[in-house]
Amino acid sequence: MRNRWYGLIAAALCAVWLPMTASAQTPETQSAQTTAFDRRAGELVDLLNGKIAFADYFAPSFQQAIPEAQFKTMTASLIAQYGRAVAVEHATSKDGRSGTLQLRFEKGIGSVTLDVGADADERVIGLRLTGFQMADDSYDRVAAELAALPGNTGFLVAELDGAAIRPLAMANSDKQFAIGSTFKLYVLDELAAQIAAGERQWSDVAPLSHLSFSSAGTANWPKDTPVTLQTLANWMISVSDNGATDTLIHLLGRERIEARMRAAGHSDPSRNIPFLTTVEAFALKGNNFADIRPAFIASDDKAQRKLIDANRGRLVLANVDGVSFIDGPRFIDSLEWFASPNDIARAFINLRARRSTTLMSVLAINNGVGPAAGEPWRYLGYKGGSENGVLSMSLLGERKADGKWFVVTASWNDPKANLDADKLVGFVTRLLALAAK
Repeated sequence: MRNRWYGLIAAALCAVWLPMTASAQTPETQSAQTTAFDRRAGELVDLLNGKIAFADYFAPSFQQAIPEAQFKTMTASLIAQYGRAVAVEHATSKDGRSGTLQLRFEKGIGSVTLDVGADADERVIGLRLTGFQMADDSYDRVAAELAALPGNTGFLVAELDGAAIRPLAMANSDKQFAIGSTFKLYVLDELAAQIAAGERQWSDVAPLSHLSFSSAGTANWPKDTPVTLQTLANWMISVSDNGATDTLIHLLGRERIEARMRAAGHSDPSRNIPFLTTVEAFALKGNNFADIRPAFIASDDKAQRKLIDANRGRLVLANVDGVSFIDGPRFIDSLEWFASPNDIARAFINLRARRSTTLMSVLAINNGVGPAAGEPWRYLGYKGGSENGVLSMSLLGERKADGKWFVVTASWNDPKANLDADKLVGFVTRLLALAAK
């Protein structure tokens, strides 16, 4: 639900990135033996294993964007999952400054892009782990590691044959999980349905009518700024923008989205009725609404809808108590959006069946796993979700090798503690790689 999820899933695994700087050097003027790229690539194993100082390896611009403490935390998470870095293989660069390499770990091989600055000290300005292949990986291995996580997990990898779901691997695929912003798939579906029915067009302009805790897409934008429906959809899906989402929910109609969710085959739609906006969910979870929260949780759908309607004037962004969300999970078993892995697969089937090139392009803006993990796929659409104690990642892909369509979706909930997003990204990337085979 929070917009920071986009920053965690925009690059595969625990990726570190800074903008690439073009080098003025040409192949003809480079040393025939050792370039800045070769030298820094050769030092990468020692860096990750703590034998080279962070400040000696990275340029000031990198250090400002990714502080040393954050880099060490990310590196520790990477090593905990894949073992220590062992060797650099297949390092290639056309200009001696920017290039790619394969980084061997104890448990697999990572694909890395590396960019070296043009300053005299030739420190690194960009480092990104774009994909990972586990040695001797398997669905059973991933399933066992997911099951060992604290809290509850579930996943599904399935081939989609029309409306049929043909599972390749799964665990708790019918269990309802809190899914955070993955609920926005149902909003997108209803938007596309109204456009297909001729009620609206992607190019229609609407005011940004309902502000929320949002991404950079609409953060600090003036209320009622005019934007197209396609722009709202782009923001809602690619960066999980909550202001765009709440604007669309109010525009399209809460009850029509609920009906669309039922039509898409959700197995327990009452869990999401009334279909909350992000502000309503934030507000009800916070301390400012402790007076009505118990009644809301205990009520049936009809009574919950009456409570929402009766408190419409209170359930606004100005009344959301942000302090409530500092410490950990808040009511993720009762005040959330819910779906099972199979429900999410059915939602993707419904979206694909609309045969809307615009809809599919919206889903594909941010593929969630980075370019290397996406390379075996002709198409890759994505939606993720996060909140304290909640992580969800879901992908719809067309495999290049044979044109077959697949869904890969995983959820992780823990009502007692915050979660390590890097871990789930790693697991989902591995599942996607297995499906690509």
